Amino acid sequence: MLENFRRFLAGPDPFGRAWEIEFRWLQTGISIRHADTVDVKYLMWTTGADGSKEDLQEKVMALSHPGLLALARETGHALTDAWCMKLAARHLMYMIESGEDLEKNLITLSPADLKRAVGVMQPA
Repeated sequence: MLENFRRFLAGPDPFGRAWEIEFRWLQTGISIRHADTVDVKYLMWTTGADGSKEDLQEKVMALSHPGLLALARETGHALTDAWCMKLAARHLMYMIESGEDLEKNLITLSPADLKRAVGVMQPA
């Protein structure tokens, strides 16, 4: 299981590419977008044959604060920055592998997305 959620590899995507992912920041969405979210920003890129970064993209994962509170109550997990970062990373990995929402830069996770992400981290 992935242990480093600050820098990791994900994929392959539907086109067979592997992606390098790097954590940039975590902050409350109310401070930047007037949204009741915890926003987690990642940079992601593929690596060219010469080792250069190709297709560099920014992804901001918006985790609903009410959804996080409900999930924390349901799972008994404390609502921490580290947990939010892990949930966002798990959803980003899912996006890359499935191809879902890859064209978006701002991704708002649904309650089902949050449950899927936590389900990967905690066996049922």
